[in-house]
Amino acid sequence: MKETTVSQQTALPHLSPRVEALLAQMTLEEKQAQLVGFWVDQGDEVVAPLSGEKKSSTRYEAASAHGIGHLTRVYGTRPVDPVARAEWLWAEQSRLQRETRLGIPAIVHEECLTGLAAWKAATFPTPLAWGASFDPELVEEVGAAIGESMRTLGIHQGLAPVLDVIRDPRWGRVDECIAEDPLVVGTIGTAYVKGLQSAGVHATLKHFVGYSASRAGRNHAPVSAGPREIEDVLLPPFEMAVREGGARSVMNSYTDIDGVPVGADPRYLTGVLRDRWGFDGVVVSDYFAVDFLRSMHRVAADSADAARLALTAGIDIELPSPDTYTTLAEQVRDGRLPVAVLDRAVGRVLSQKDELGLLDADFSEPPASVDLDSPAHRALARRLAEESVVLLSNDGILPLAPTSRARIAVIGPNADSSEALMGCYSFVNHVLAHHPEVPAGIALPSVLESLRHEFPDAVVTHAIGSDVESADRSGVASAVADASAADLAIVVVGDRAGLFGRGTVGEGNDVESLELPGIQRELVEAVVATGTPVILIAMTGRPYALDWALPPRAGAAGAMVGLGAVNSAAPTSASDSPADTVRPAAVLQTFFPGEEGGPAIARLLSGRVSPSGRLPVSMPRSAGAQPYSYLHPVLGGRADVTSADPTPARPFGFGLGYTTFVHEDLTVAETAAAGELLRVSVRVRNTGDRDSVDVVQLYAHDEVASVARPVAQLIGFRRVDLAAGAEEIVTFDVPVDRLAFTGLDGIRRVEPGGFRLWVGGACDDEETVATFDIA
Repeated sequence: MKETTVSQQTALPHLSPRVEALLAQMTLEEKQAQLVGFWVDQGDEVVAPLSGEKKSSTRYEAASAHGIGHLTRVYGTRPVDPVARAEWLWAEQSRLQRETRLGIPAIVHEECLTGLAAWKAATFPTPLAWGASFDPELVEEVGAAIGESMRTLGIHQGLAPVLDVIRDPRWGRVDECIAEDPLVVGTIGTAYVKGLQSAGVHATLKHFVGYSASRAGRNHAPVSAGPREIEDVLLPPFEMAVREGGARSVMNSYTDIDGVPVGADPRYLTGVLRDRWGFDGVVVSDYFAVDFLRSMHRVAADSADAARLALTAGIDIELPSPDTYTTLAEQVRDGRLPVAVLDRAVGRVLSQKDELGLLDADFSEPPASVDLDSPAHRALARRLAEESVVLLSNDGILPLAPTSRARIAVIGPNADSSEALMGCYSFVNHVLAHHPEVPAGIALPSVLESLRHEFPDAVVTHAIGSDVESADRSGVASAVADASAADLAIVVVGDRAGLFGRGTVGEGNDVESLELPGIQRELVEAVVATGTPVILIAMTGRPYALDWALPPRAGAAGAMVGLGAVNSAAPTSASDSPADTVRPAAVLQTFFPGEEGGPAIARLLSGRVSPSGRLPVSMPRSAGAQPYSYLHPVLGGRADVTSADPTPARPFGFGLGYTTFVHEDLTVAETAAAGELLRVSVRVRNTGDRDSVDVVQLYAHDEVASVARPVAQLIGFRRVDLAAGAEEIVTFDVPVDRLAFTGLDGIRRVEPGGFRLWVGGACDDEETVATFDIA
């Protein structure tokens, strides 16, 4: 990794003449004020339980006397009417222009992971569902729609997307992530950045870097990732979003890597981000991360130490409110902090405000009306939800045949729950959980409501059966009775998103088991035992161990990639269960599908929509097999040298549909060189009787390399819409540099040698194969 010199750390960014002139006339207090946010509305709210001291409005008046850098979550802290709040915000920005000496307005930032986190705003599927869609174009449209809502309300910066590559599904924040593959994370995350920023709102990449690789999947836990894993897996999505997406803001990771907190590490925040990648935007701290250098990491003796470490490393703005950066002016005066380090950060913040048009903004006319959940928003939400549902098994029961005589028992804790449709950073679960008396402000049709609408002639009954988390079995008998009297049972199980112990998944809700929470597995098995056909829907924020519910997987067209040389036996999984095991007739996986998730699921069950989602993360068989990634070398899979078997119940990239696709005639040039585009083509045929979408997945394996390489690496993917019986030649132009890795000397490069390529229905399915050499 490139070392950062002192001169690079203190070098001023390139500034426009206007910003230079503004910086030159600022006092130390005015500079300091530009480097902090303020949570004006926090009061007694508990949406961020690690916040410590509550922030009062009187303290804000004092903190903003010389101006202020950011206003924190003006709309996203409590349920406020957007139009009334916009009126307050315009007045406050006008006051900053009028009553502070330099008249500089504040940047307003909000959470926007699943849509703008504000009352009455549309809630889209969680990012793990983005990954399941494998549709960057649609995610870019969603990002643009979110950005337009934010810009209308005077919001300038969004705290999304999360570009952490999933390394362990026990980690509570998995639903905020996109995939376990860096190409999918980078491609889809970059699309979101482009969409959001097309509306004039700056995206914030988080959490830079290593956050998701914490030991045992525990939040804030240390990271022991080596430099090769960091360079080849964890950094590439951020690099793509910076270089190709033009992201304007980055947020640091809470964790430490090999003992060094990222928030105090100039190697990443300056050396990699700025010197290597050329990033010229602003780095903001994750909430309270600067003070955590003192209180959690214990690398700072006091607040002043923490502030100096963070600012010198490259964190320009302290969010959400000033905890340590209030010491900066004093530290410059007494010589502990070079003024150049302070000016470097202030120059970046002023440049961002100039770029956003804030230095010339007119706040005389706030919006008189806004529609944050328009029909266009809902149409996008439904499309993304439909594309993200993954069909894991189907004995032919789906799609359901419509009949007026059907009796459908809809069972499970998530069947009639609106909250179950959304992730932990949705406004409903993040904020309204503390305001149960306040309505959601948007339509949130549950799966039960949607099924009744989709099947109007059916007799639909409902039994909860059990809660998401509790061990109370008192409702199981009623659920069994309903199922026994029905022609079909649809059981909807899964998670309830929340934070820090509230819920089963979300920030701080890490787990030691990957069994469904509570007694939900017991509920499913009791319903299945009635003999009534069962469709199981898992609505979750992480992949759970569902191998007990899945039938033996049909053999992949090719050998299990990379395993044959170690163990030729078929991998153990659900396929090792007795052949007469009774299981659900079909199993669907959906990752918090958002406000239109209920209708999307119902339309898929009825066949109006064909499933096209693919697993963006391997579906585990047990927590004991974690951490696991499909990007493993030969010895990371099943082998005779160990009795432990990490083989997943369903692999990365897996997903069924209502038709079948055949992939054949994979072709590629015999040789290629670094810096070139590798043209690969494959024939894709829809061999079924229904129009549908295939997600064509192109994988590669480096046959012999100087370091152990993954048995499979995704190097290209594309959604292809084909009519029944139709075929298409799909062409990929893959940069050869996508096959680069960090060598023995620590330098990332493309290494000469032979490569195997394949296309198939998942990462381990070598349906059609070709080879080529890198010269």
